[in-house]
Amino acid sequence: MNADTLARILGITIKHDHTNKLVTFLCALSAYTEDPFNISFNAPSSTGKSYIPIEIAKLFPKHDVVQLGYCSPTAFFHDVGEPDKEKKGRIVVDFSRKILIFLDQPHNELLSRLRPLLSHDSKTINIKITDKSQKQGLRTKDVLLKGFPAVIHSSAGMVTNEQEATRMFLLSPEISQMKIRKSISETIIREMDGAWYEERLKNNELRATLTMRIHAIKAAHIKNIKIAPALKKEIHKVFLSDNAQLRPRSQRDIKRFISLMKAFALLNFWWRKHECTTITVHHDDFNEALAIWEELAPAQDLNIPPYVHQLYRDVILPAWQDKQKAYNGRTIGLTRGEVLGEHYRVYGRMLDAIQFRQQILPMLETSGLVVEERDPHNKRRKYIYPATTDMRVNSVRRGGVPAITD
Repeated sequence: MNADTLARILGITIKHDHTNKLVTFLCALSAYTEDPFNISFNAPSSTGKSYIPIEIAKLFPKHDVVQLGYCSPTAFFHDVGEPDKEKKGRIVVDFSRKILIFLDQPHNELLSRLRPLLSHDSKTINIKITDKSQKQGLRTKDVLLKGFPAVIHSSAGMVTNEQEATRMFLLSPEISQMKIRKSISETIIREMDGAWYEERLKNNELRATLTMRIHAIKAAHIKNIKIAPALKKEIHKVFLSDNAQLRPRSQRDIKRFISLMKAFALLNFWWRKHECTTITVHHDDFNEALAIWEELAPAQDLNIPPYVHQLYRDVILPAWQDKQKAYNGRTIGLTRGEVLGEHYRVYGRMLDAIQFRQQILPMLETSGLVVEERDPHNKRRKYIYPATTDMRVNSVRRGGVPAITD
């Protein structure tokens, strides 16, 4: 089963979002490996961040999926964990072969406690939490985390802690007019007769075949997925070419790319070199993973959600180029209001001005895509410049500030 066939099956309920639904499915499937990966959906509300993982989860065994809305750090361990039979007072949370879906942004403290788990530092991790009892006040409890889950979480906020962001694929649902139209049409069909719609999905031969395949993969208990030596040079070219700009997160990105390869190999393990519970990645798996990675790499490389990168590419850069033409080549930046207006023209929806100022713009500046500078003639006004403009040297040696002509 190649990526196009898989996307066609998933497309029965998830319209468009080709790369997003593939990566989400492969993430869930990776739970049945020894090294699953994690994804984070970041985009404005009503774009389908939660819908994609919820629909994907319906294909997997129910007892393998843990879906949570808001959950405090302490409640999470009590709800998911069980008392340890060997040590009194200790809670054991077994995440092995589990798919953990947070339908909204998890509590920041919970994410910080799960960092060792997200980075797969150790298969057994001891952490301590404080718990309040009526008689004894605050008490310390031991929690033993076992195994690694495939973690998926969604957030309407654009700000992501770098320590969590580097441990995940950053995804954003499409917001194209074509996708919205098809989604509305599908919603009308679903809402006309929900029981009939669910029965139709249940009897769909392609979905039934995929569900059976998932159960067979789980039952196979594949423990080790190797990479053929012949693929070493190909993988080397992707990340270590002569013109490659490496960043610290590249050390984790290479693992995510390899995880995609392994997930494709697992999806087709019947046709892969097989030795007991070990299979070997095929060249086809490399090609499928590479096609997905080329779509995701620009945003992952900058450590920003694809939505933010797309906003720069589809809104800010074209608007700035049009403005230069209007001013006969004179270098002049965009005001925040002009960016908001162009966003509405391109996407047909208003961008929250506070979110743009406090979350998106700082992210674009940190990634090096834009710079913002005060108008020398009006200190109350700021201009936004794409980083592709000609730079002049400011008070900081080789500082990145665009030239402004009078």
